[in-house]
Amino acid sequence: MTPADPPAQPGVALSDHERPEGFRSGFACFVGRPNAGKSTLTNALVGSKIAIASSKPQTTRHAIRGIVHRPDAQLVLIDTPGLHKPRTLLGERLNDLVRGTWTEVDVIGVCLPADAKIGPGDTYLVGQIAALPRKPQLVAIATKSDLVSPVRMAEHLMRIQALETELGVTWLHIVPVSAVGDDQLDELADALVSLLPEGPPLYPDGDITDEPEETLVAELIREVALEGVRDELPHSITVVVEEMGLRADRPADRPLLDVYASMIVERDSQKGIIIGHRGSRLRDLGEAARHQIEALLGTPVYLDLRVKVLKEWQRDAKHLNRLGF
Repeated sequence: MTPADPPAQPGVALSDHERPEGFRSGFACFVGRPNAGKSTLTNALVGSKIAIASSKPQTTRHAIRGIVHRPDAQLVLIDTPGLHKPRTLLGERLNDLVRGTWTEVDVIGVCLPADAKIGPGDTYLVGQIAALPRKPQLVAIATKSDLVSPVRMAEHLMRIQALETELGVTWLHIVPVSAVGDDQLDELADALVSLLPEGPPLYPDGDITDEPEETLVAELIREVALEGVRDELPHSITVVVEEMGLRADRPADRPLLDVYASMIVERDSQKGIIIGHRGSRLRDLGEAARHQIEALLGTPVYLDLRVKVLKEWQRDAKHLNRLGF
């Protein structure tokens, strides 16, 4: 489903007389180099955790949609993977996903973290956007404002402004924000909404994402797995939910959700790292993931977690297709 498509199961939209005059709805995507704070910002604006965030680069692998409901608008945010120099077929496909999203949204929010200098990766990204045949509406977002001094922030904002002349773009808004510190989030939402077209809500009231629960569960497991592993391992991990459903023999007031999932790695040595000494790491990982899933879904969970080896899956087109990439 592309951003322009209607939801698969739309709810009852407000009629014209119920909807405030000038109600806006549409799609915005956050882009930036890896670790620019895109997923954390998406979660903060939506008000719920729908995208995993990690200190490891290239954590996001899907275009996750988060829905922001306001009295005057419905803003659908698309958190995309970080644009990067690909080393595998998976990396190439993720970059294609990012570029494809650019052409389908109403607004692009470019995340430029304030705690790092604007470098070649940032200018390459903005230059690629500037070269699009259809010029998008652009908002520059100075993320991680809580990590820098006012003087450093002023310098960063001036550098962002200078990109207009250097790269031929026009920032319709430049907004410094801190998702962690809850600073300027309303101002950013106002800026994005102001650039959306007028129209009815696209999703039912109360929906915060259109991602299947199985996808969210798999991503939560992967987020837990990413913490504390070696630098080369995160890119080799993916998670597949093989089966998920409420246990049939449980009473209605004591439900239990059975989740059977597999963590996929590329080599036997990586499998050993995930499992740990006598299975200790896998047990700890499973317990932490189970708590996350229960918090997300509000239901007690039984999690059966396995580790499988799928050699060089990031470079194999057949494997990538089967895994949904």
